[in-house]
Amino acid sequence: MFAITGVTGKVGGAVARSLLAQGHKVRAVVRDAEKGRPWSAQGCDIAIASVEDAAGFTKAFQDVEGVFLMTPPDYDPDPGFPQTHEAAKAIRHAIETARPEKIVFLSTVGAQIAEPNLLNNSKITEEMLRTTSAPIALLRAAWFMENAAWDVEAARKGVIPTFLQPLDHRIPMVATGDIARTAAKLLDETWTGVRVIELEGPKRYSANDIAAGFSAALERPVRAEAVPRDQWETLFRSRGMRNPMPRIRMIDGFNEGWIDFESGEANSRKERTTLEAVLTSLVTSNSL
Repeated sequence: MFAITGVTGKVGGAVARSLLAQGHKVRAVVRDAEKGRPWSAQGCDIAIASVEDAAGFTKAFQDVEGVFLMTPPDYDPDPGFPQTHEAAKAIRHAIETARPEKIVFLSTVGAQIAEPNLLNNSKITEEMLRTTSAPIALLRAAWFMENAAWDVEAARKGVIPTFLQPLDHRIPMVATGDIARTAAKLLDETWTGVRVIELEGPKRYSANDIAAGFSAALERPVRAEAVPRDQWETLFRSRGMRNPMPRIRMIDGFNEGWIDFESGEANSRKERTTLEAVLTSLVTSNSL
């Protein structure tokens, strides 16, 4: 049996479905029983646990071959990431108590970077996992191609406001389906110690590439328009953020190139799904 956290999301759900299709037993880790009902109907065991819940995670991780671990995204963290540190303590306690055979953690490109930014969430969890006795796979995924879902309506109007700039600057991106397939494969493997797998799509993409992909999918002209850097903080605060600087510095890191894979582009694992395919899927599903 494999315990899958984040099972109600795109990646965790796809990992669970892949394992079920292969005939594995799955324990779906959810925050409440209602969210577990669809997975129970598919034959999954259900475990109830939430972030910082050491007892819940311990029960979820008991008697399993492996754990697919995701931590909830915190886009507006308190200074110092206290919630992430508390969650890390709870997860560490669960791992050392329940002793699952292996952990695959969905981390991120740039998790190794010391410069304060939003991706420090994953850095904190990675550092905790390295202190555990379990075999650990750190699956560092690139920028999700599906982040462009937020741009579909703007693309229909012909202009996509973007924080990715310069507009022709390419960054590593990956499809969530490719992340899930890789994670499911890793859970079926055996290793010792800590592994780092850095995952991206078949090529790198820019804001202009996103616009071009939408243009092709919508069969109408679409262009990207940079949101001026000096407007970001005011814009984010107007949307309710209390501490936008970590998010701003993350975007700076992608734009300036200091957020990238530790092993570099040449040594990252390349997956097959293209940005164009993802954008076409987003446009199609959004029109239903």
